[in-house]
This record gives sequence, C-alpha cells and structure tokens, in this order.
Amino acid sequence: MIGKKVLDEIYEINIAMELIVLGARMQVLESETSVSRRRLVRLYKEIRGCPPPKGMLPFSEDWFMCWEQNIHSSLFYNIYLCLQKTENERPITTLMQAYRLYLEQCYPHSSETPVLGLTRAWTLLRFIGCGMISRKSCMLCAGGFVMVTEFIKEPFTCSLCCPPSRALKKFSATSGSS
Repeated sequence: MIGKKVLDEIYEINIAMELIVLGARMQVLESETSVSRRRLVRLYKEIRGCPPPKGMLPFSEDWFMCWEQNIHSSLFYNIYLCLQKTENERPITTLMQAYRLYLEQCYPHSSETPVLGLTRAWTLLRFIGCGMISRKSCMLCAGGFVMVTEFIKEPFTCSLCCPPSRALKKFSATSGSS
C-alpha cells in the first residue's frame, strides 16, 4: 500500500510540473493537485527559476466576451469538449491536453504570448461549471462560442461572422507589416 501512495505522489507532482510549464498560477496548482503548497513553491522555483506570482486570479466573465478573447476561449472550450467526449481522463488532464492542442493550433511556430493563458482556461472551465458562462451556437456559422449565461436566450452572431471594426484594424495592421 505504501508503494501506491508513492506512485500517487509522483503522479501528482508530474501533473504539477506540467501545469507549471504550461503557465499555471499557484491557485490552480493547489486546487488541482494534492501536493503541499510548500513543495509546489519549491517546484515552481526550480522549473521557472523565480518564485510564483502573487495576487488574486482574474475573476470576471467579461474578459471572455471581448472579441479576440472570445474566439480563443471558444476554440479552447470546443477542443476541451471534444477531448472530454473521447478521453476518459481526470478533468485536469483533459484541460492540459486541450490547452496544448489550443497552443498548437494558434501558435504553431511562434513564441508570442497566447491570448488565453492556462490559468484563464482553467477559470473559464470553472465559470462554465458554475453556470456563469455557457456555450451557444452562432446563428450564421453555427460554431459554438462561449457567452455569459444571462444572455443565452438572445440571438447571437459571433465575432468571426461579424467582426468589430477594431478587429479589422488589428488584422490589417498585422497583415500589412508582414
């Protein structure tokens, strides 16, 4: 039985290591693993070379509703849902797999900072779990997008089908510089 506990601890530490590499904050690590805070801090320092950032996690569903963040959040969540249906894993493992796939799709050869960080992806799943955010299909393209639950009954057009003018300006600025 003692061997089982050692293996469980190794498994938890491996999850913590993967989460740290993917950019998780301490609150995510503490919530999703059974490793002590002291060990997590030491592990974080060893992997990242600096102490973990302090402060509260972002707590606003509004962040996920801005056009660019909504596209990235929706892409991540759709990947997560697909993996959840096909894999029989712990939710945190599915989250990590979905986040890696999101990074591969959005940033295949880039070192640029992702729009959706792992901690925000984790927060999104928590918001969905408690009913603050839901998924709704766009009435034009039928793609699934995240939105605040209180507006779920209203007609919805995604920002890919009807991009805001600032999105068009950003796109033309980035494509013009290439």
